[in-house]
Amino acid sequence: MIRRHSVLAALAIAVVSLAGGTHAAFAADKVCKLEISGNDAMQYDKKELDVAADCTQVELTLTHAGKLPAAAMGHNWVLVKTADVTTVANAGMAAGLANNYLTPNDPHVIAATKVIGGGQTATVTFPTSKLTKGGDYTYLCTFPGHYVIMKGIFKFG
Repeated sequence: MIRRHSVLAALAIAVVSLAGGTHAAFAADKVCKLEISGNDAMQYDKKELDVAADCTQVELTLTHAGKLPAAAMGHNWVLVKTADVTTVANAGMAAGLANNYLTPNDPHVIAATKVIGGGQTATVTFPTSKLTKGGDYTYLCTFPGHYVIMKGIFKFG
């Protein structure tokens, strides 16, 4: 009987601690918001994006600052490990605009927006649990031929 009472007491203390918000599992998500734009000259306005280590989610908004339609000069924002840039970009060319120049369910893609044209925006939200602090990441546009110029460094932590 004493042992059962001790277990119940320990559970009660744990419940009180959790209700008070002191347990890490109940910590609020921290969504870190980023913005980037691309233009008709095949350029992103940022060469590097940084996300703090305490962010649990990233919300990235891409704006196409140009005038040309998606079929002529579309842009997306795709996050991959740096080692996977060429693989993802080359596979994307074959996937076509209907698939946002990305192979469907490509395991190399960490996060991606859809392809947008001039004046449009697109947003993607993804958990930082997909990232490793200090990992080697690159973001790019997978519209055919764009990734050579339209890419940048993504830092987490």
